[in-house]
Amino acid sequence: MSGVASTLAKQRALAAGFGTNSNAVRYLNQDFGSLRAGCLSAGRLFCDPTFAAAPPALGFKELGPSSPKTRGVAWKRPTELVSNPEFIVGGATRTDICQGALGDCWLLAAIASLTLNEYVMARVVPTDQGFGDDYAGIFHFQFWQYGEWVDVVIDDRLPVKDGELMFVHSAEGREFWSALLEKAYAKMNGCYEALSGGSTTEGFEDFTGGIAENYDLQRPPANLFHIIKKSLEAGALMGCSIDITSAADSEAVTRQKLVKGHAYSLTGAVEVNYRGRQEKLVRMRNPWGQVEWTGAWSDGSSEWDSVQGDCPNANAEDGEFWMSYSDFLRNYSRIEVCTLTPDTIEDDSVKHWSVSKFDGTWRRGSTAGGCRNNPYTFWTNPQFVIKLEEEDDDPEDGEVGCSFVVGLIQKNRRKLRKQGEDMHTIGFAIYEVPPQFHGQREVHLDKNFFLSHAQTAKSETFINLREVTSRFKMPPGEYLIVPSTFEAHLNGDFCIRVFSEKQTETQPCDDPVEAELEDETVSDEEVDAGFRGLFSKLAGDDMEISAAELKTIMNKIVCKRTDIKTDGFSMETCRVMVNLMDQDSGNGKLGLGEFATLWKKVQRYLSIYKKNDSDNSGTMSTPEMRVAFKDAGFSLNNTIYQQLVARYSDPDMTIDFDNFVGCLMRLEMMFKIFKKLDATNSGSIELDFNQWINFAMI
Repeated sequence: MSGVASTLAKQRALAAGFGTNSNAVRYLNQDFGSLRAGCLSAGRLFCDPTFAAAPPALGFKELGPSSPKTRGVAWKRPTELVSNPEFIVGGATRTDICQGALGDCWLLAAIASLTLNEYVMARVVPTDQGFGDDYAGIFHFQFWQYGEWVDVVIDDRLPVKDGELMFVHSAEGREFWSALLEKAYAKMNGCYEALSGGSTTEGFEDFTGGIAENYDLQRPPANLFHIIKKSLEAGALMGCSIDITSAADSEAVTRQKLVKGHAYSLTGAVEVNYRGRQEKLVRMRNPWGQVEWTGAWSDGSSEWDSVQGDCPNANAEDGEFWMSYSDFLRNYSRIEVCTLTPDTIEDDSVKHWSVSKFDGTWRRGSTAGGCRNNPYTFWTNPQFVIKLEEEDDDPEDGEVGCSFVVGLIQKNRRKLRKQGEDMHTIGFAIYEVPPQFHGQREVHLDKNFFLSHAQTAKSETFINLREVTSRFKMPPGEYLIVPSTFEAHLNGDFCIRVFSEKQTETQPCDDPVEAELEDETVSDEEVDAGFRGLFSKLAGDDMEISAAELKTIMNKIVCKRTDIKTDGFSMETCRVMVNLMDQDSGNGKLGLGEFATLWKKVQRYLSIYKKNDSDNSGTMSTPEMRVAFKDAGFSLNNTIYQQLVARYSDPDMTIDFDNFVGCLMRLEMMFKIFKKLDATNSGSIELDFNQWINFAMI
């Protein structure tokens, strides 16, 4: 299915309610219920054809087919590993998650936090499965992916080496929900190796649909402990890590048994009465299931002997440990907090913020303008307007304004690792919308605006993470958000979300699709004697010009010009030109007046082309092409512009004269056909299948 058709189909599915957690999209169109029923009826165990138990499911480089790490790997079901496997024993707990031979501690830290919230856990790990009477070797899990929930089906064949599970496993050994969840997540991202390295934020958001924020522990807000405690009470997920300063630091263990460059979960926060004063403590979880902090408040340390009153459990050797909040700030570098409602980390009362989400694309040569360092292409990036009307209620810091959080996520980059790609470096800029554009959504602000206006705010940094998130407080007004990659001309898909305390309006800001087409028709009577004589020489005995004859004529003319570059008019372009101008007979040939009209049009297009060839190179860049379309009377949105660039531009993102003319001719024909069929000017037409085929083949 073409990209355009796929996009339209997806939009219709979302409008029909698909993609919510209660009505998740079937990943790869696999339906868990019917597949399990079929297996039970046939008396066989499910084997997933879309994620086969074979080397490609493991990886492509360090876990590739020729890697020593994958030699001797077998795929076994839990029923082949233990005599009485269980899906979940006594509820999902943090000790069910022990890291294996895969660098996905970021994901496991998120899974560990997931177990602390039964409601969120039940959404990700459906309870309608197990190793009981309805066991058929098939399981399913649900993840949030860029605005929609997807239901991912897997079989339960897990990679085993030397008799042990290669990757995540439970400390108890009989429990398999965490290993199966990891497999489903690996399937969704292409393979197990695609999960190596990442930010706990990714896992948090894919388990909740929430939005994550980061705090630098070298510069923490004064009320961070209060934020942590209140966030835990609200079911937030939290991850922490210690920055590394060199490759040698990666997973190096400190003197007090903390692991650098390793993702931990923060799972608890309490204040205890210690020697007559209040001591703030936080509980940490190491996904390895071992290697614990040995400093103050560690398991069995002397500090616990001096606590008066209630005392948390502090003696299990399970990878979980307590430490003082001050030691936490001293030793860890950052904390990531993810919650479904961002306001719960700051406000005393839990309120649901207003949420807006939009999808977008960056396409090389059309809508991938790069950051502000690229002044002549930055304006081509997608644009979004947020309208802030109401100020926050009772601001804690006394600062009046409208609070909102912007999250920019780049999509599906892990899947592209097999092709040697990875995360782009992304960010966004925010501008105050000038009063003359207030209330307007059908306008794409141009290069001149960005060259003459400074940004009002921006993401904290451009960074090569899946998501960039920043919190802002601004006066009421309208603001333009421009998401971009750092470098220009990089392809990518993204979604942008705006969470705001008060109800706001957030909309894409794009040019309308419309055309102002002049009537350039020249009748036979209006043609002067000189042109009539030229036509007689060119047309031959039938006094009409065919597409083949037009091709010869046009190429003889353009080959003499040194101010424009062209590889010649193609037969396809000439057929489009003839189809557009052949108004009378419909015989695929041009008479005198039709040819004169075409010649007048080509002259006008030549003038526009030369005007927008700003460097006099003889070609036009694709950003110049967008301006040239407007000069020719066409207003086009990002989606159509992307398609035109993909179809008509050269690999170096330029468009030569013949392609420019062909593109404009086809556009004019499309607009004229639609207008003729839309007799009532309703904005829509209805075609039967035969009519659709006829028009699509023009």
